[in-house]
Amino acid sequence: MIALVVRRLLWMIPAVWAAATLVWIFMFLIPGDPARILAGQRADPEVLEKVRAEWGMDQPPPVRYGRFLWKVVHFDFGTSYVYRLPVSEMIFKGLFHTFFLAAAATVLAAAAGIFLGTLSASRRGSWLDGAALAFSTAGISLPTFWVGMMLMLIFASWLGWFPVSGYGEGPAIGTLRLPGLANLVLPSVTLAFFSSGYLARVTRASLLEESSQEYARAARARGLSPTATLMRHVLPNSLLPIVTLVGLHFGTLLGGAIATETVFNWPGVGTVIYHALNSRDLPVVEGGAIALTAIFLLVNLAVDISYTLLDPRLRR
Repeated sequence: MIALVVRRLLWMIPAVWAAATLVWIFMFLIPGDPARILAGQRADPEVLEKVRAEWGMDQPPPVRYGRFLWKVVHFDFGTSYVYRLPVSEMIFKGLFHTFFLAAAATVLAAAAGIFLGTLSASRRGSWLDGAALAFSTAGISLPTFWVGMMLMLIFASWLGWFPVSGYGEGPAIGTLRLPGLANLVLPSVTLAFFSSGYLARVTRASLLEESSQEYARAARARGLSPTATLMRHVLPNSLLPIVTLVGLHFGTLLGGAIATETVFNWPGVGTVIYHALNSRDLPVVEGGAIALTAIFLLVNLAVDISYTLLDPRLRR
């Protein structure tokens, strides 16, 4: 187990380096002059040259790339051009906000997806199976922003059960605040509706595949009911692809569900990076991309570790 963790952590180094390099190249090639963002669109050429010299923009690309990597190694992502705040502070705050939204959506999606997939597999060919498949198809097909707006219209505007948008004011943790519980419901359900459709289909397919194995037929031959066989033997052996999908969805949502965050005015990391792209705030984009790459790799590592807990055969 320790060897696996160490090996995967070492493999993260070239992966993060590759991501950082690609992001730097793309940001370097994007048309536009970041110096004008700092000095203003009507700044004189002398002022622009002074700004470029101050921020190192007048140096050759290899030098700028080397300085960029040196800062990344020291976890220094620079300062935002627009907000004049440390990039690491902005990214951490956005990730803090996004984490609760992603965690709530992942829990809801896992619960709904596994339940519907299990129900569909246990009642294959029945109207319950058809209803579960229809729900999963709707979850996969409907645009997330449209689902969010419909939930907002029904449960916030018409019924008034939840706030229309915003992060809310929950308990404080240092200088950061937890989201308001009522504010968390609609955006998390919006994201969970999309993810649960995939999870339901994967759960159903995995259960049906495992149900055809010899051990499942032997359990039914011993007099165990189909439902008991499904829950006691088949479901535990079907968890690997389900856990994989749950982990991937959680890692993806940590990257920021930009459409949902925009609809519900959620100040997550996706919104931070989106606004940075619009304003060519390059340090924020670069820092956000590198941080999200590292987090996604760590989530994948956690999923791989969970495999060894779910399937003892993999510990060898």
